[in-house]
Amino acid sequence: MFRRPGRGIFIAGTNTDAGKTYVSALIAKQLHGAGHRVGVYKPVASGCVLENSELVSEDAVQLWHAAGKPMDLDAVCPQRFAAPVTPHLSAIAEGRTLDREGVRTGLTAWVDNCDIVIVEGAGGLMTPLNDEEYFADLALEFGYPVIVVTPNVIGAINQTLQTLMAAACFGDGLKVAGIVLNDVLDRSTKDDPSVTSNRQQISQRTLVPMLAHVTHNAEGFDEKVDWFAMAEG
Repeated sequence: MFRRPGRGIFIAGTNTDAGKTYVSALIAKQLHGAGHRVGVYKPVASGCVLENSELVSEDAVQLWHAAGKPMDLDAVCPQRFAAPVTPHLSAIAEGRTLDREGVRTGLTAWVDNCDIVIVEGAGGLMTPLNDEEYFADLALEFGYPVIVVTPNVIGAINQTLQTLMAAACFGDGLKVAGIVLNDVLDRSTKDDPSVTSNRQQISQRTLVPMLAHVTHNAEGFDEKVDWFAMAEG
């Protein structure tokens, strides 16, 4: 069994390159700026880099800085692997084993050290956690509202709807609180006409609210969102 902070948000992407870390860091920065003690938790990361003989998750570093450097990087991301593949396969490539219980119990470190925790998954909800489980299993067990980050590119409609369907069908269903549309590319250098219609098209095809849109390299959201209130319960 594990303990968890009472208030949190689980960030999931529609795919690997959706910009989950960027959006998670913006949320953490906003909450920290509002005076909240913000926890940031990335249970496991692959594609880590070697620095001073230690594997470092660049995503975890970004989250840690955005939240005001709470705890330490080991608390932010306790399991780190080098190969840029699904985490459990990255562990196997190193002759190691992903700690199934550790990804859960690692959340306990934040119980007395934050007012709200932001949990960032890896890839999408159906990214394998091990041979039997998916990151959706963690989202279900943690019980936090899920925020879906969608990259604003061609295919966004299909990817978003598939993610929402997966969330609705997994276990007893995951509570998806909303969608954030993220400009992963500079519109001025990308010939993709879908970027101007994706928000409207996604909004009209689902009851899950489109919470905000993040323009390329923006330092905030285009809409005011009360992330703290959304995380209640």
